[in-house]
Amino acid sequence: MQTSDTESICPYCGKDLVITDGSIGERFCQGCGFVICERGEYTGSEWRAFSKEEYDDKSRTGSPISLAVHDMGLATVIGHENTDASGRPLSFLMKSRMNHLRTWDRRSQVHESLDRNLRQAFAELDKLRDKLALSDAVKEKAAYIYRKAIISEAVRGRSIAGIVAATLYAACRDSETPRTLAEVANGINIGRKEVSRCYRLLLLGLGLTMPVADPIKCVSRIANNCNLNEKIKRGALAILNDAAKMELSAGKDPMGLAAAALYLSCVMSGNETTQKVIAPAAGVTEVTIRNRFKGLRESLSIAAGN
Repeated sequence: MQTSDTESICPYCGKDLVITDGSIGERFCQGCGFVICERGEYTGSEWRAFSKEEYDDKSRTGSPISLAVHDMGLATVIGHENTDASGRPLSFLMKSRMNHLRTWDRRSQVHESLDRNLRQAFAELDKLRDKLALSDAVKEKAAYIYRKAIISEAVRGRSIAGIVAATLYAACRDSETPRTLAEVANGINIGRKEVSRCYRLLLLGLGLTMPVADPIKCVSRIANNCNLNEKIKRGALAILNDAAKMELSAGKDPMGLAAAALYLSCVMSGNETTQKVIAPAAGVTEVTIRNRFKGLRESLSIAAGN
């Protein structure tokens, strides 16, 4: 493929007819044939493809830097392919040497206690993130909070699993992702009280300020778990918007308030979904839904009467 280079002028004939051969990188004059450069810089992609799977992966320089990796992805890794540069298999002696190098390469990356702690913590964080179906942004935020907590020694003496769960819950709260404390605790198989205790230590030790959870963002999740239609969702959103204008949501559990709004929308639309169905989908009790339902119904009826 040949592309014109209008900014270059041939130093031999002075004509503006210099072109570049993209396949071999040679630059020459189209008029007189004078070769300006025999081999130029290759501007194409850096990957090679030997199969259909490799052709689909057009990554150039490996994975990006990530806070959720103990070394942030900057360390080199010795591959597991026991072949040389020409694709020929290595000899038995060379395979043994490569295995020895791989072992010491892994050990050299976690030779300090901090590196071992981060490696174990981020392995737990990755598994918990998959269980809760969270985004990469939430995972990176949790890793950032965990690194701050370890450096400041604000959670000294606590278990790694508890701190990981607390940092992930804090990241969910900071990004306004609807995940409850009980869901995070169940995902990592530790007690809810332990996660709550570690979460309070994080807030006090790091001075974190979390935004108030918005119950409107919890409606879709609860409605999907209960198989409620779009009409009931819109009714619940309208109820929550009215409640926010009257400042009824202050100090209330967002999941409980969203569940009550959905149940009130079901009652108004004639849907037969009961509190017993909505309560487990929201992770709250039926008593909570009844109390919030009563408060919403009375307050909205008073507002309508005025």
